[in-house]
Amino acid sequence: MSTVVIEPRWVAIGIAIVLGIAAAAVGIRAYRRRARRRALLQRLERIAVQAVHQVEVPDGMGGFIHVDHLLLTPQGILLLDTRRVPGLIFGGDQMSEWTVMARNRRYTFENPQPALYDRVASVKALVGNVPVEGRLMFSNVGKFTKGKPKWVMMEGGLEVEFLAVDRSADPISDAEGYREGWDRLTAQLRPSPHAFTSM
Repeated sequence: MSTVVIEPRWVAIGIAIVLGIAAAAVGIRAYRRRARRRALLQRLERIAVQAVHQVEVPDGMGGFIHVDHLLLTPQGILLLDTRRVPGLIFGGDQMSEWTVMARNRRYTFENPQPALYDRVASVKALVGNVPVEGRLMFSNVGKFTKGKPKWVMMEGGLEVEFLAVDRSADPISDAEGYREGWDRLTAQLRPSPHAFTSM
């Protein structure tokens, strides 16, 4: 009975190939995530006079609360909480948890509406009479099969609900009445330690 001896150099080559494939897969995922992020920011800039992303807002109780996106628009200030949730999503206004069915996997996550209300309230406390709206924007990789809960929108509906700013006119003058509140808000923001984890 003979014994097969594998030379160490072939073992090293095999390990290098496996590591190379794994590194390439990680690199491709990171590239796609950055590309999605850039595309999202470009879309948000189209509907905003000014925008800030991934910031923390004072919560009125001595702490700070994370906000994904704050946009100054001709209609006031828009706060967006963005989510990338692949699969079929089942959620409702009165449900404490929402359920996701994806690739033979079922899981739940906490109803994000109360957190959105807290974020909107924190922003409203800083901007005075400026209108503030909040939305939970889910990427198009997910689908609400039983209807969307309140304040939920899909990424594809962004420009339907919020029109692009007319850049041929003076876009700043469109929101000039909200400028003082916006400046007061942005002066109190700080960068969030949370990186882009969604969309």
